Amino acid sequence: MKQADEAEFHDFVVARWPRLVRTAYLLTGDRHHAEDLAQNALTRAYQGWARVRAADSPDAYLHRILVRCNAGRFRRHRVAEHLVEVPERAHPDVADQVAQRRALVAALQDLPLKQRAIVVLRFWSDLSERETAEAAGCSVGSVKSQTHRALAKLRSHPALAGTRLDYVTLGAGK
Repeated sequence: MKQADEAEFHDFVVARWPRLVRTAYLLTGDRHHAEDLAQNALTRAYQGWARVRAADSPDAYLHRILVRCNAGRFRRHRVAEHLVEVPERAHPDVADQVAQRRALVAALQDLPLKQRAIVVLRFWSDLSERETAEAAGCSVGSVKSQTHRALAKLRSHPALAGTRLDYVTLGAGK
């Protein structure tokens, strides 16, 4: 890779690392696995940097690599998943929000892998339906139907019954 390309890739990584690790955490449920997954995705992005850079949406391309790397973990060997709370910088006055986030992450654990990936990409990573479809390697229609099913499961999930999560939080407003 040329020095200019390496500098461009370095800037790309620095700008996206926190969001990529956060997304990977929501997919894996473990900070160490999330960092490993993010590094693996970036390694693959580096190897195909010309394709990533030329894509309509390099971020969606990177998320697609991330989702595929995560799915690859399950192909190699079965990984026991236990999603835990997302690390928070909790302040006493936002305790209710922290409790809601914990309940939502607990409910995500019960979603199938593909639905969880689509919900995380669509609502936490704030990707469009088209970008989510590219990242998940499926059609926009599949994103819509999987999102609909996943949100229906989340809305009726017992862990969310006692929370004040509103309809917009669970995606009805998107």
